[in-house]
Parts: sequence; C-alpha cells; structure tokens
Amino acid sequence: MASLLPSFFGSRKINAFDPFSLDIRDPFEDLFSSTPVNVPASTRETSAFVNARIDWKETPEAHVFRADLPGLGKAEVKVEVEEGRILQISGERSEEDEGKNDKWHRIERSSGKFLRRFRLPRNAKMDQVKASMENGVLTVTVPKDEEKKLEVKAIDISG
Repeated sequence: MASLLPSFFGSRKINAFDPFSLDIRDPFEDLFSSTPVNVPASTRETSAFVNARIDWKETPEAHVFRADLPGLGKAEVKVEVEEGRILQISGERSEEDEGKNDKWHRIERSSGKFLRRFRLPRNAKMDQVKASMENGVLTVTVPKDEEKKLEVKAIDISG
C-alpha cells in the first residue's frame, strides 16, 4: 500500500506513488512572487483560486471525486473529459464588487479561476461520467469496468 506523505505546502496529503494525478498547480510559484513576470497571464489567473481541494477515492464500482467549492454554483463550475482519459474540473469565483463607500479591513477569501486535471486508469468508463453539486460540494462519479477474473490453466508437464 502506498503511504500518504504530508505536503510541505499545506495540510493536504498527497500520494507520492499516484501516477494518475496531474495537479497543474505549482506549489513554488507563491514563494517567489505574487505575479510572476515570466508566466503567461492565463496561468496566473488559473492559480489565483487555490482553495479547490479535491479528494479522489476508488470504490469497487467507481472512481469518486469530491471537491469543496464553497460559494460556487453549478453554473460557475465545468467538468470535462478529454482524450487520453483526462478528467478536468475547472471554475471561477468572481471578486466581490467594491462599493464606493466600502472600506475593506481584511480580504482572505480567494477569487479567480481554478483548474485541476486527473488521468484516469484504463478501467474508467469515460462515456458514463456523472456530476452533481450540493451545498458547495461537487461530486463526480466515473464508473469502472468490471474486473475480469484471471483464469488459471494447469499445464501438464511432460517427461
């Protein structure tokens, strides 16, 4: 069984041996600059919303993804399947409107775009993916093909 290692960049645990995860967020980007000069604007915008935490579990019947997306409705979230068994979850949280007479004391809630991609194993039924959203939690279910039981065939030994 693969061990879960604590991440140095937050309380999120990552599986160091998981070949299917394609998290595109660079954990080092915030250490050097809040707006890197040599990174395209589209990448900077995508990394602005860092609170898109997604759990992935595998049951005997399916791969199940759950994402905490507080404050977002299903109109602001997109679930897509790409060639090569890639599941992509993206969305955007808009910034709060500043009123003329508003005086902000603290801004801690992040806004902007997020994008997470996961490479699914061969047993995923990519044409039967289902998604639902309830109370700010997105659930994406990817059914699996039934595992074929290996037949053991006895071979006669001659001689």
